[in-house]
Amino acid sequence: LHIAILASILSLIIYWLIRDRYRVRNLSGKHIFITGCDTGLGNSLAKWLDRRGFSVIAACATEKGGQELRSCSSLSLKTVKLNLADSNSIATAVVFVTEETAGKGLFGLVSNAEGTAPVAPIDWLRIEDFHSVLDVNLLGLIEITLKLLPLLKKAEGRVVNLINAKGLMAFVGGGYSLSKWGMEAFSDTLRIEMQHFGVKLSIVEHGFFKAGVINSDIMEKYLFELWNRLTPEIRASYGEKYFVE
Repeated sequence: LHIAILASILSLIIYWLIRDRYRVRNLSGKHIFITGCDTGLGNSLAKWLDRRGFSVIAACATEKGGQELRSCSSLSLKTVKLNLADSNSIATAVVFVTEETAGKGLFGLVSNAEGTAPVAPIDWLRIEDFHSVLDVNLLGLIEITLKLLPLLKKAEGRVVNLINAKGLMAFVGGGYSLSKWGMEAFSDTLRIEMQHFGVKLSIVEHGFFKAGVINSDIMEKYLFELWNRLTPEIRASYGEKYFVE
């Protein structure tokens, strides 16, 4: 029994070593579409993949973000403006990606959606506060993934969903944790269904990065705005001491 266990462990170690040494070949012409590339993780990933030789299509929320990214990348990197809360914007981006891939299909889709959300007790929030993050982090991600599936299936490509692991802990009210848990469920289901088409799906659960952490001043601003819009009855039920702490 001990020999069998040791043999199994050794086999796993060998498998991991072989797997981690594998590298994608012939990178030229392999298109990767990345969302959330204005700053932070998406921006860094777009630059890194561009240097590696992939054909990167980077989605940015602002024209300024796209211009700055193009200015420090190769000519092969393309940018497109994208608002994941807007179906028309998503449709326009999908058309752009379809034209850029020119019948080759999409080798990779990296979803890096990070809509900001008020951090406050659920009792302080309205339904629109939930929409402000769910429409971007979850529903927007689902919509653009669905519309790009034909291209991914054509290339037998892969989907990589970046999910902040802090959002998987229900320690704060609002839509942030809801969106991250929803992304996990969507990703796990889609992974099983896409095996039939040779499309792979991975989740990368990451922590906070310096470039992506919400400034504490902004968080305080959110809190003050939410506190001030509460009814006198709700404010009285919590008390000033609760708010200050």
